[in-house]
Amino acid sequence: MATSSSNQITIILFCLLSTIIFNSSSLVMCNSMMVHCDEKDESTLLKFKHEVTDPSGVLSSWSSDEVKDCCQWRGVHCDNITHRVTELHLPCDTIQSDEILDQDNEKWHCLTGEFDMSSLFDLEFLSYLDLSNNDFKTIKYDFNSIHNNKTCNDSSNIHYLDLAYNYHLFSDYNNMLHQISHLSSLKFLDLSGIDLYKETDWLQSLTSLSSLSELHLDDCSLKDINPSLQYANLTSLKVLSLVSNDFSSILPSWLFNLSHISYIDISKTSMHGQLPQTLPKFHQSIESLYLNDNDLDGPIPDWLGQLDQLQVLALSHNSFCGPISTILENLPPLLIELRLHSNFFTGTVSDKNFHLLSKLKILGLGSESLIFDFDPKWNPPFQLHVLALEYPGLKFPSWIYTQTSLKVLYIGNSRTSFQPLGKFWKFTAQLEVLNLINNSISADMSNVLLDSKHVMMLSNNLSGSVPRVSPKVTHLDLSYNNLSDISPFLCQKMKEKGNLETLFISDNALSGEIPNCWMNWRSLFQVNLRSNNLRGEIPHSIGSLSRLIFLDLEENNLSGEIPLSLKGCKNLRYLSLGKNAFSGVIPIWISKRIKIFQLGSNQFSGNISNEICRFYSLKILDLSDNRLSGRIPICMHNMTSMISPYASMDVFMVPSYSKYSRRSIAIFKSVPQSINGINSHDIGTLTLLESLDLSNNLFSGQIPQSMSGMSFLEVLNLSCNNFEGKIPLGTQLEGFTNLSYAGNPKLCGPPLTKLCPQDEKLPNEKQKREEDDDDDSSEVLIGVNIALAKLFDHHQEAPQVNYFD
Repeated sequence: MATSSSNQITIILFCLLSTIIFNSSSLVMCNSMMVHCDEKDESTLLKFKHEVTDPSGVLSSWSSDEVKDCCQWRGVHCDNITHRVTELHLPCDTIQSDEILDQDNEKWHCLTGEFDMSSLFDLEFLSYLDLSNNDFKTIKYDFNSIHNNKTCNDSSNIHYLDLAYNYHLFSDYNNMLHQISHLSSLKFLDLSGIDLYKETDWLQSLTSLSSLSELHLDDCSLKDINPSLQYANLTSLKVLSLVSNDFSSILPSWLFNLSHISYIDISKTSMHGQLPQTLPKFHQSIESLYLNDNDLDGPIPDWLGQLDQLQVLALSHNSFCGPISTILENLPPLLIELRLHSNFFTGTVSDKNFHLLSKLKILGLGSESLIFDFDPKWNPPFQLHVLALEYPGLKFPSWIYTQTSLKVLYIGNSRTSFQPLGKFWKFTAQLEVLNLINNSISADMSNVLLDSKHVMMLSNNLSGSVPRVSPKVTHLDLSYNNLSDISPFLCQKMKEKGNLETLFISDNALSGEIPNCWMNWRSLFQVNLRSNNLRGEIPHSIGSLSRLIFLDLEENNLSGEIPLSLKGCKNLRYLSLGKNAFSGVIPIWISKRIKIFQLGSNQFSGNISNEICRFYSLKILDLSDNRLSGRIPICMHNMTSMISPYASMDVFMVPSYSKYSRRSIAIFKSVPQSINGINSHDIGTLTLLESLDLSNNLFSGQIPQSMSGMSFLEVLNLSCNNFEGKIPLGTQLEGFTNLSYAGNPKLCGPPLTKLCPQDEKLPNEKQKREEDDDDDSSEVLIGVNIALAKLFDHHQEAPQVNYFD
């Protein structure tokens, strides 16, 4: 028995040993037969890596020393059989959150620099290239030469090309789209966010791409859409997105002759005119039609009722008119999204218009001439995710309370009192976005707890103390109300850590001192308390807001010196303390990353330290109406951000994304409230106004000659000081009007009419001619003065908000 067991064990061990030997031999054989990526492909990829700048090591695996097979490198996809490179996936992942972000900082880790894209097509089998959302500055290319180079594979292999949102991208040529048109097999193209304003023939260039099925050219500064063209040879096109361009054109005929298209988005393109009355060629294929945020007018044609496949119809924010019944009586039952608000429709909307729309998820209704007549007991057949109602009348639409899946609610221009308010506030706890603009709520908010992630309640006549918020709230905007006390809000005791990132309570009646309770709100990115009646000093605890980017306390009654604790706000980009009574010296210890620095109309004194020239990101400097003296630092010309060739780029970016809409919903149109009086919707253009304002101080001495090198400075005001001598020669400083230098009796030279001593011997005729020229331009100068006065006026209107952006 023992012998038998021993034999069995021997047999088992033999079998195990044989299996191990066999598997080891197989592994050695497989390794010896393994196919690595092509050497030429590897060389091309390494050349690309060498050309670009990679600050965060995205391409660190691209090394034959680290990973032998380039098919295993990050972002590289190869064919399973040939092991030739077929796809490159190298988009940059940037933060997408509901907070204000510094655009340059957002992409610090992305690929940047310049490279020759045509060399990538040495990858003979490359069909997919995604370099989107990086920060490339220059791309060189010559697709035509590749197309004609018979030693290389035809560049028509490329069927997917995505370069979108490389905001700073500059092409070596002005005909990028003409070059791309040589990629004859291209099916997907996305160049969104790239400045293509010189591409006047973009449509003609792309019509040669007969295989193109998806085209995205959003926010490309395109101007010409060729409205007279009847047909565009884009026979395969299924998706067309041209959002946020400035065509300022009538609707082009060719758009309605695309017979296979299923998705059209031409929102925010300044289109005008009327919809055609004839049935479009896409009537059997169109599923999504976005025409919102334009200047379209006229009646709605009957053919909208014949679009059987239609799931999205967005006509909001136009000037369409006529009876709304034309639309509501013919809506297809597949409809998921319907936006009709902000037009001039007439007639009555009732529950009877929606009995077939059980799939509806997004709804926008309302105009001044429209009547809402819903049965108070109506229980809709749909469950909405997003609802926008404008001018809903005197009766609160109680059917809203049946929408248990609702996540975004906007109600504007309502005359209802929202009673009972307790029930309404409780309902809003299920929302992620609550947006109430210009309503008649007239509620005391002292005992209200807000529980929606994003709360915007502008111009609603709210009173009492600032309401408390739950840890769920990240964005709170209560501007343009009558709230009087911020202390209970800031100093409230919370069981959980607060997550508030944005706090806007501008243009209210807040009074008293700012409480020293900011240490409870360390997650704040933005604080705007401008245009209130706050007094006293800035509390030291504001310095605990290490994530703070934006601080606006302008137009209050605050005083004292700027607390040194603000040095803790290391990420501060925007600081506006104008129109207060602050004193002391200019706080040159503030964050060196500051971009907009406004201390005008205070009582600051002393000199401007040379340290201010270390503010390497400064774009707008306003020190006007103070008691500053001394000379302008000679180093001012070294402030390179004020002469940046990228001056047109946004200072701040406010992305907001929601899973409840097919794309972003703009809920931060009131952010920031203003910059030196500019309304919130102009924030993106501020860096065009590279600005230096030192007016109404006691500065003396000569204007430094070095300032003539600040070639991109667009606003300069040195008026009402004690400057002396000749205004430095140079196109930059001479290009400003005499208003920039007025009130300096000892200044002389152009553009002032006062001659300098060395110039007084000019011939009388020439002197008279220069004086005549100056007189001739006086009307223009007056116009410029008025424009500048409006620019720096602090009067504001409540911002308009688009909730389906």
